[in-house]
Amino acid sequence: VRALLDWLDPTEEAKYVSFVGWKNTTVSTVQRSGLGSFPWPYQEALLMEEAQNDLAMLVTGAYGEPLKPQSGAPIRLIVPWKYGFKSGKSIQKIVLSKEPPSTFWKEAGPSEYGFFANVNPEVNHKRWSQASERQMWTVGGTEPQVPTAKWNGYGEWVETLYDPWVKQGAAHNQRCGSIFC
Repeated sequence: VRALLDWLDPTEEAKYVSFVGWKNTTVSTVQRSGLGSFPWPYQEALLMEEAQNDLAMLVTGAYGEPLKPQSGAPIRLIVPWKYGFKSGKSIQKIVLSKEPPSTFWKEAGPSEYGFFANVNPEVNHKRWSQASERQMWTVGGTEPQVPTAKWNGYGEWVETLYDPWVKQGAAHNQRCGSIFC
């Protein structure tokens, strides 16, 4: 993402980067059904500093193959220190903005997840603990619960991104009052 943003050379006014997915009701049965009255197209956003972090990636393939539609083809965002819903799929448009943009889950479920959505085992979701997780790539359905690593273990590379908010004691999430939600 950083290389693309460097090429675009945004002004200092650009504080947010939105990633807008596709909307095609002829292909997507979920979009066509109107299930849950979701606000399609899917849109997620990052702070400019988050998008410029070397770990934020735009991906066109996985395991040596082009991305499949169900994996977010033709291009998807990967933000490994955040919960998966922040990694937008099937990106069709990237928008830079001065003001905080609307996002899919801010519209669909504003009390569920915050803008930052950083992986933090110390902050529970309102309906479950996030202190442990199950590794899903093993076979058999008997995977043990393991402790969740803060920032998915990427703290060394991303923790300082949030220093300004931590120092201010700012609450950036209406649900839990933490920037880590």
